[in-house]
Amino acid sequence: MLNKKFSLPSLDFFLIILVFFTIFIGIRIIGSATKINIYHTSSEYKSQIIWFISGIFLMIAATVIDYRTICKFYYFIYGFNLLLLVLVLLIGSGDRASRWLFGIQPSEFAKVFMILFISKYIDTNKDRINDFKVLGILFAATIVPVILIKIQPSLSASLVTLAIMCILLFVGKINFKYILTVFLILLPIAVILIVDLTSEKHFILSKILDDYQLKRIVSNLNLDLTGTDAENYQTRNSAWAIGSGQLHGKGLYNGTVNQLNYLPESHNDFIFSVLGEEYGFIGCTGVLLIMLTIIAKCMITAIKAIDNLGSLIASGVAGMLAFQTFVNVGVATGLLPNTGMPFPFLSYGGSSMWVNMISIGLVLNVGLRKPKSMF
Repeated sequence: MLNKKFSLPSLDFFLIILVFFTIFIGIRIIGSATKINIYHTSSEYKSQIIWFISGIFLMIAATVIDYRTICKFYYFIYGFNLLLLVLVLLIGSGDRASRWLFGIQPSEFAKVFMILFISKYIDTNKDRINDFKVLGILFAATIVPVILIKIQPSLSASLVTLAIMCILLFVGKINFKYILTVFLILLPIAVILIVDLTSEKHFILSKILDDYQLKRIVSNLNLDLTGTDAENYQTRNSAWAIGSGQLHGKGLYNGTVNQLNYLPESHNDFIFSVLGEEYGFIGCTGVLLIMLTIIAKCMITAIKAIDNLGSLIASGVAGMLAFQTFVNVGVATGLLPNTGMPFPFLSYGGSSMWVNMISIGLVLNVGLRKPKSMF
C-alpha cells in the first residue's frame, strides 16, 4: 500500500541533501583511497557510484510504501532475516569469513530488518512492554540473529543489533527497574572481564572471542603510536594519517600515508583517516557535524511522528547511524579496538550503502505521514 495520506511539502529535502552530500564526499575519498588519480579509475570507485544510484530507488521505495503496511509483515521480515543469516553460514563466501551471500552482506541488512521487527513488536505490545514475558521473547528474538552474525564472524554488526534493541526499548518506555537490574548484573561481569583481559591467559575472553578479536583488544590497551609492532599497524598509521592532516589537510590525492599504501582498508573501515589526512581537522569536523545533523533530523522526525511505530523506526535509524559513526571514528583515532565498522554513507560497500539509504527512506516515510484532518 502506497503512502497516500501525506503532504509532499513535508518531505525533508534538507535531510536528503545532507545524505547525498555526505555520499558525494565519500565517493571522492574512495577515489583517492583507490588511487584514481594514478589509475584514472577503480572498480571500487565505479561500484560505489552504481550502488548510490541504485540506492536512490531503494530509498524512494522505502519512502512511498507506507511503513505501517511494511511492518504488518514483521514476522515474515524476521524469518527472512534469519534465513539469510543461516544461508550465509552454509553457502556464504569471504576471504576470512562467511559474510557474503550472492554479493550482499546479510549482516548489514539485518540491521534494518531488526529495526522494523523490534519497532513493530514493541508497538504491538506497548501496553505490556514491561511484562517480563514480553521482554524475554524480544530478547530471545534479538539474540538469535546476534549469535548468527557473531558466528560469521562479524562482531561489529552483532553489536549494532544489540544497540538497536537497547535504544528501541528505551524509546519504548521500558521501566527503569529493568535498566537498573541489567546494570547491576553487567557491572560485576564487566569487572570480571576487565580482570581477565589484564591477565596473561584470558581464560574467559578466549572462550567468547576469536583469537584475532582478542588480540585487537589487548593490543589497543597497549597502544604505542611510536612503536613498530604489527598488531597496531592499522591503528598507528591511521592516527598518523589524521594527525598529519593538521588543520586544513594536504589536499585531495595528496595524503602521503594513504597514497603510499600505508593505510590498509583505507576505502572502507579507515576512510575517516583518509578524510583527516587530506581534508584536515576542518574536514573531519565538517563531516561529523553533517552526520550529527542527519542523526538530529532523524530524532526530530521521531519526536514529531504521528504514532508510536513511526517514532520507534526513526529512533532506531538515528541510533544505528550514531552508534556506527561513534565506533568508526573511535577505531580510526585509536580510542577503540579495530572492529571493522563502516562509516555511514562514507565508507565503501554496497550492502552498507543500500541499508543506509533504505533507513533514510523509512525516516522520510515517517515524516511524510500527517494525521487525518477533523474536517
